[in-house]
Amino acid sequence: QVQVVESGGGSVQAGDSLILSCTATGRNFVSYAMGWFRQVPGKVREIVAAISWSGQGRYYSDSVKGRFIISRDNTKYTIDLQMNSLEPEDTAVYYCGQYGTGTYYPLTDIDYWGQGTQVTVSS
Repeated sequence: QVQVVESGGGSVQAGDSLILSCTATGRNFVSYAMGWFRQVPGKVREIVAAISWSGQGRYYSDSVKGRFIISRDNTKYTIDLQMNSLEPEDTAVYYCGQYGTGTYYPLTDIDYWGQGTQVTVSS
């Protein structure tokens, strides 16, 4: 059974940095792309960043490009999301997801989700 678990959320001030981590177990981690999404109440879950199985392919939404960095360590079955220059608009529940293939297209084609971790950015 696949399990996806996020960690690292919290409350920070605008301009601060935060790192989210995600571990996925239960199937061959190296074979699958991974992604970070976020959701605020009343809105659709949106993609933040995604990374291919090898780590060579990376996608960022326009709203985080240049501020967030996604990375993965296939030896530890983890991905990270380094979030810099955080803004109040980044406040959301952040979800980690595992794709069904080694690539992240279609962007929303997630097989397994984590439970989410709250990130709150105060101005």
